[in-house]
Amino acid sequence: MKLRPLTGTITALVTPFKNHEVAYRDLAKLVEHQVKGGIDGLVPVGTTGESPTLSHEEHMDVIRAVIAAARGRVPVIAGTGSNSTHEAVELTEHAHAAGADGMLVVAPYYNKPNQEGLYRHFAAVAEATDRPIILYSIPGRCGIEIGVPVVERLRAKYAHVRWIKEAGGNVDRVDQLKTAMGADITVLSGDDALTLPFMAVGAEGVISVASNFAVREVSQMVRHALANDFAKAAKLHRQLHPFFKALFLDPNPVAIKVALVRAGIISSAAVRAPLSELTPAFLPPLVKSLAALRK
Repeated sequence: MKLRPLTGTITALVTPFKNHEVAYRDLAKLVEHQVKGGIDGLVPVGTTGESPTLSHEEHMDVIRAVIAAARGRVPVIAGTGSNSTHEAVELTEHAHAAGADGMLVVAPYYNKPNQEGLYRHFAAVAEATDRPIILYSIPGRCGIEIGVPVVERLRAKYAHVRWIKEAGGNVDRVDQLKTAMGADITVLSGDDALTLPFMAVGAEGVISVASNFAVREVSQMVRHALANDFAKAAKLHRQLHPFFKALFLDPNPVAIKVALVRAGIISSAAVRAPLSELTPAFLPPLVKSLAALRK
């Protein structure tokens, strides 16, 4: 499989539900919206895709459905992380067999392994595929951070581990990673509101929630930043910022699903328990931010 660049704007896709089942027609429509909007890549069954509440069968079916709908037009990076190393390896092997272009692998949550345990976890996943692996560091959800020395060790041993989705909310982490590894590590923002600050110090894109809805706007902002036109990128960032904030007033992906329904892209904003519908007080700021984007 020819390696395609995993930079720019990559959407962390929602998983649409209807009548308690995955809504595959809506999912295909969402993928088409992404491709036509100029997206650079797609991530099914990440956190935004509610992977913790999908069955293993649904997890793989969603990956296969997104690969089929994308039809090779953009890379598909499958979410294959787990707090069980065995399960992460198994999901990675299945996604590889299904034809995924790469894997997004989150740090093991809840278990809180030490840094050696983290290294061994990711090394086991790396042994299961030769396709790109994007490490995913999100301490707020996992309780641990993937230390820079662990990233260095993995990068030194595995040529296909050269990306990290950084969602710790700290611009200094980009500096730390780039100081340690330079061009040998590709950093992708995991927080829409911090994409531009991250890119100002060396990140090469974003794995975005907002781009489920605002494909063109987020993609344009990132392309301007990649071209070092930070004045144009900053203008778009300011336009998008109220939307970025409104999306995370309730736990993700509650608000982005409401936005997608209002745009007619998916037919239901349903989420799976323990998530619940959007808090009523958070609807007005979301609606206001959507209206501002469509002016």
